[in-house]
Amino acid sequence: MNSITDSALLSNGVKMPWLGLGVYKVSNGDEVVKAVRTALEIGYRHIDTASFYENEEGVGQAIKESGIPREQLFITTKVWNTEQGYEETLQAFKRSANKLGLEYVDLYLVHWPVKETYKETYRALEKLYKEGFVRAIGVSNFHIHHLENLMTDCEIKPMVNQVEYHPRLTQQELHAFCRKHQIQLEAWSPLMRGVLLEEPILVDIANKYGKSPAQVILRWDLQNQVVTIPKSVTPQRIKENAEIFDFELTAEEMERIHSLNQNKRIGKNPNDFDL
Repeated sequence: MNSITDSALLSNGVKMPWLGLGVYKVSNGDEVVKAVRTALEIGYRHIDTASFYENEEGVGQAIKESGIPREQLFITTKVWNTEQGYEETLQAFKRSANKLGLEYVDLYLVHWPVKETYKETYRALEKLYKEGFVRAIGVSNFHIHHLENLMTDCEIKPMVNQVEYHPRLTQQELHAFCRKHQIQLEAWSPLMRGVLLEEPILVDIANKYGKSPAQVILRWDLQNQVVTIPKSVTPQRIKENAEIFDFELTAEEMERIHSLNQNKRIGKNPNDFDL
């Protein structure tokens, strides 16, 4: 992990860049277009969006305007809860692909484990994968019991599980389960929406390396073998988030950061998500 172009290798052999740009709560139109264009100009090649974010059109516009060859990009989107079900998901994917202006998507995820429908939703993802419309499939916000239940019936094991993950929520049991089953863990809200940026342990480590606490957290993600997608619309912050490949945390520093865990969420618990 020495470069922004370095990638995790998914279980099917597809390469997924370790660092990406998340665009949750980024407004469609100029705001998302500028954020994605900035990231691509800096060297990001991984962009994460979702149907629920309502900014797929802007992401697609930025991709088109960038002029970067499609095969060099890794684009993720997700099927929302109200779109779930087998036929519904197939239609939802068509809508997302059209909004993005893409013939295929690199990663398609089930956004949340809607109890009544997530298995049928995932079956639609398997169809899309087999037909070549997506290069990899996976889930988001799945606990171990959700994954175990899904894997009793699915033909193709999820390749990615995108979850809330940061030093206050290290999810070590889930991470170990995913490693065992070759499911790549991916972090949403890796910076805990800025809550951790004044944490003394992180500030201390950051000062040692001449980095920011945010950069330390993102480096911790990578050294834990977790793909990370920090969100920002500020050019300087997007650039700063990418400057994490020129230093390495020691084993002791990694443990100090792990010690911050409180199993504390800022998002919903997937077991209690109100649909």
